[in-house]
Amino acid sequence: MAAPASAAFPTATLVLLGLSNFVVGMGAFLVIGILTPMAVDLGVTKAEAGLLMTIYAIVYALSSPLLVAFTGHVERVRVLVAGMAVLSAGALAAALAPSFPLLLVARALMALGGGVASPVAATIGVALVAPALRGRALALVFGGMTTAQVIGVPAGAWLGYTFGWRTAFEVVVVLGIATAAALLSAIPRGLPGQPGGLASLAATLTELRLVAAVAFTAFFIGGLYAIFTFIGPFLEARYALGRDGVTTALTIFGLGAVAGSMLGGRLTDRIGPTQTLVMLCVAQIVLMPIITLIHAPLAAAIALIALWSALGWAFMVAQQARLAALDPARVSVLFALNAAAVYVGASVGSAAGAVALDRFGLDALGPAGAAMIVVALASIALVARLPRHSGADA
Repeated sequence: MAAPASAAFPTATLVLLGLSNFVVGMGAFLVIGILTPMAVDLGVTKAEAGLLMTIYAIVYALSSPLLVAFTGHVERVRVLVAGMAVLSAGALAAALAPSFPLLLVARALMALGGGVASPVAATIGVALVAPALRGRALALVFGGMTTAQVIGVPAGAWLGYTFGWRTAFEVVVVLGIATAAALLSAIPRGLPGQPGGLASLAATLTELRLVAAVAFTAFFIGGLYAIFTFIGPFLEARYALGRDGVTTALTIFGLGAVAGSMLGGRLTDRIGPTQTLVMLCVAQIVLMPIITLIHAPLAAAIALIALWSALGWAFMVAQQARLAALDPARVSVLFALNAAAVYVGASVGSAAGAVALDRFGLDALGPAGAAMIVVALASIALVARLPRHSGADA
């Protein structure tokens, strides 16, 4: 997809695209904060209620690349608005669900919509700016997802505990519909789709260089989630923090993620996506073992967590810019595969962290995560050695 000839930076439009990601992120993760009231109301255990995240992740990972490829010939703004509409319909179904099985179905519907909206929003963001501004543009678009972790998820939890968990989903419905309407009027027409459809997806999956490039996301996210999944128990055991202390630490982590998204955009535009990713990998390989192996004072530990988060979530902007440069003609499919890799990586990383915790204790979480980052770094070297199909700087 070619960038527009204009050098103008459409900040307002990119912020609106970021808002769509905010709604997707809030819809995806708000159940984390309201599992208890949902479980009590629907008569299931907390472990069973956890399936609401699992089903979302599975459906998202499986459907997103297929749906984005299948709709490749359709104008991007129409696909984005359709994705937001399906997400809103799923959230409405969740708010009205009379039973847990029907709530699972509603969550699957939300994943279908989110799996289309998020990668297509990134695709539009790339199409609206010149290549030299991709980092800043993607930082604004992806910033909505990280902001959802800081504002959307805690807000959903507060709404769920104050007015009932269904209210949290109702808010997603309102935000989703309003955002879809704004996108329909604000996004310029004439942005092309991605020709090839499912054939383009198949071709991408059989090209080792592109598969290795997308795999970076799964390994990098996996490394982060090896610690993040157990950050609550870690802080409780290491520093005797209670509910408020853990909540504060998670808020700081979220603020670090937002800062990291902006940092990733600046670094990408200044030194390039590949160099940015290499630097972030090296930083994570150093930082993660320090966090869990060294018993630092609480203030130092919180500062380390904030830095770890910022240098972790800075990767997404650089990775998306890298994928866009690797194969501009299939950027929509690559972004969809990249979004799916996030959920695959989170699942694998959580499992790796669980094994490390069970066998070696909390100290092992950092080294386990760093080991996955080493594999992510190796994937960059692999991509560099494989034949290139264009002269783009990836």
